[in-house]
Amino acid sequence: MSRRSRGAADGDEAADRKLEQAALELLRKDGVLAGLNLREVADLAGINRGLVYHYFGSRGELLRSALRRNGERRSAAYWSRGEELGLVNRIDRLFKQTIRNAEQLRLVVLLLLDGQTKVRLMPRREQTQRDLKYDQAAGNIPDDLDTVAVHALLQSLLMGYVIARKPLAAEFGVGVRDLDGRMQTLVERLLTGRESTPE
Repeated sequence: MSRRSRGAADGDEAADRKLEQAALELLRKDGVLAGLNLREVADLAGINRGLVYHYFGSRGELLRSALRRNGERRSAAYWSRGEELGLVNRIDRLFKQTIRNAEQLRLVVLLLLDGQTKVRLMPRREQTQRDLKYDQAAGNIPDDLDTVAVHALLQSLLMGYVIARKPLAAEFGVGVRDLDGRMQTLVERLLTGRESTPE
């Protein structure tokens, strides 16, 4: 019987955290395309190499576990109902939170490149769809926009942008924060069909 099926002991939980942190550190240091070598993860975590499979079974399970734990650390305020914030504030929040979670996006990309199909790309899909429909009803966005396509576009754009934002800024010769602001303004304008105004 695997450790996962019989429940984690305190020592196992500590080992899990060490392995997840080591995986995140290696991804930060080496990047997504360098891959994630489980032997290196075990060595960095100070855990016997053979036990990585005991704890996680595979690289995919290790990455999924790290994603779940990262998701649990998000602030409750961020995940509050979006309608109360208004569309522009939600877009601002979405940009900032996605940039803060760049490490998590790298894990998602690595899982996707690894052929994993059970990766949840939109953990707040239902709430975001409700928020977009609310915006349509309130006249904040055109009522003929396909909210599923809008959501998929935003998710895809943000994932790609967050991963490439530093090289893009360097290539354009602008600051990263400057480019972030420009991108955010463009998304707001495209989505609402009007110029954004400072709040």
